[in-house]
Amino acid sequence: MTSLKVLAWSRAGAMTAALALAVPGAAETLPGALAKAYRTNPTLNAARSNQLANDENVPIQRAAGLPSANVTSTFNENLLIPPGQFVVIPRQLQSQAQINVPLYNGGRIKNAVRAANGRIAAGEEQLRATEASVFSQVVAAYSDVLRDMAIVEFNRANIRNLDVTLRQSRDRFEVGDVTRTDVAQAEARLAQARGDLANAESNLIASKERYIQQVGEAPDALTPPPPLPGLPEQVEDAVAIAIRENPDIAAALRNLEATGYDVKTVRAGRLPTVSAFGTLSRSDNFGSAVVPPGFPAQPTSQTSGVLGLQLNLPIYQGGLPAAQIRQAQARQSEALENQIGTERQVVQTVRAAFASWKASVSVIAAADAAISANSLSLEGVRAENGVGTRTIIEVLNAEQELNNARVLLATARRNAYVAAFTLIAAMGNAEARDLSLDGVTLYDVKRNARLARGSYFDWSGRPVPPQRSTRTVNTPAQDASIQGPPQP
Repeated sequence: MTSLKVLAWSRAGAMTAALALAVPGAAETLPGALAKAYRTNPTLNAARSNQLANDENVPIQRAAGLPSANVTSTFNENLLIPPGQFVVIPRQLQSQAQINVPLYNGGRIKNAVRAANGRIAAGEEQLRATEASVFSQVVAAYSDVLRDMAIVEFNRANIRNLDVTLRQSRDRFEVGDVTRTDVAQAEARLAQARGDLANAESNLIASKERYIQQVGEAPDALTPPPPLPGLPEQVEDAVAIAIRENPDIAAALRNLEATGYDVKTVRAGRLPTVSAFGTLSRSDNFGSAVVPPGFPAQPTSQTSGVLGLQLNLPIYQGGLPAAQIRQAQARQSEALENQIGTERQVVQTVRAAFASWKASVSVIAAADAAISANSLSLEGVRAENGVGTRTIIEVLNAEQELNNARVLLATARRNAYVAAFTLIAAMGNAEARDLSLDGVTLYDVKRNARLARGSYFDWSGRPVPPQRSTRTVNTPAQDASIQGPPQP
C-alpha cells in the first residue's frame, strides 16, 4: 500500500538519500539551506526555548508534594521599655526551624504532575510542527527564488528577441516592406516586456529577501532541488498517514489528556489534606535580662521542639471548588473541540496539497508540450513573415506565447515542489529526523525534560542560553542579479 511505502520511507530515511544529492560545485543546495535554518532560524529556536520552559512545569507541580523546610530568625533591640516591667530583656534573638511533610492531598499533586507531563508531550509535538512549518517556508522561499530567477531570465531573453524584431521592423519600414503600424506594434510589445521585466525583477528581490528571513543568509547560486520520493498515489493514503503522524493532531490529543487530569486536580480541592510537621525554636537574650531582687534568674537561652500532624478538612469554601471544576470541565470540552478542529484542518491541508501537487504535475506536462509547440510555431511564423505571408503582430504574438509557456512551466515546477513538500509535512514526515541533514546534530527535545524531572535542588540551574539565531541586518540588500546556471 502507498501509505506503508511512505511510512517506510520516512522511518528508513529514504528522503535523506534524496536530499543528500549535491550538484558538483554548487554554492547552495536545498539540504544546505534546511540545515542552516535548523540551526539559526529564530522561530524554531524560540520554540525550543519555550519547550525548555514547559519542561519545568513537572518539578514546579511536584514541589507541592515534597517536604519543605525553612528557618526564620528575629532580633529585637528594645529601646523603649514600659514602666512596671519586672523582667526586662533589652535584646533578644528568636530562631525557628520548621519542616513540613505532605502526607495526603486528595490526589491533587499526582494529577497536576500528570497534566504537566501531558503538556510537555504536547509541547514536543508542537515543536515538531514548528520545525515542519519552518522547513516548509524554507522550501517555499528556495523554490520562489529559483522560479523568479527563471522568470527574470525569460523576460530578459524576450526583450532581446523583441528588440531584434523591432530593429528588423524599422529596417523593413525604411524600405516600405511594412507599415508604421507594424513598427508601433513592435514598440508597444517591447515596452510591455520591459514593464513585465521590472515586475519580475521586483518579485525576485522580494523572494531573495524572504529567503534571507528564513535561512539567515543571502541565496548564492541555488541549485535545482532534488526530487521528493515516497509521495502517496491516493489522497486517502495521505490522509490516513496524516491522522497517525501529524504533530498538530498529536499535540491536540496530548492537550486533551492533560485537561482530563486538570479536572481531577481541582476535584481534590474538596478533599481533606494531611501533613506532618516539626518545629525547633530557640530564644537567646545574650545574658542581658534584668531581673529584680527576689525573682528567679532568667536563662540565657531556651530551646523547644514540637512534632505533630495537621488535618485540614474543607467544610465550605464559598463555592470555589465547584466553580473550578466547572471551569476545568469547560476547558476539557474546549480541548476536545480543538482536537476535532485540528483534525479537520489537517485533512483539508492534505487534500488541498495533494490536489495542488497533482494539478501542478499536469501543468508541467502541458507547459512542456506548449513550449515545444510554441517554439516550432515561432520558427514557422518568423519564416513566413520573411516571405510576407505573416504579419509582425503574429510574430509578436508567437514570441509572447512562447514566453508565457516558459513562465508557466517555471511556476508549475515551483508549485508542484512546494505542494509536494507541504503534503509530506502534513503527513508528519518532513522534519530533521526524517531528512537527516548533513552536518546537523538533531536537537534532543527530551533531554531537558529528563534533567528537569531529576532536579530536586533549589540552587540548580542552567547557564544563560546563548543567542543561536543569526541577524540579517548586515546582509546586503538584494538585487535582481542571477547566480548559478540558467534555468531550463
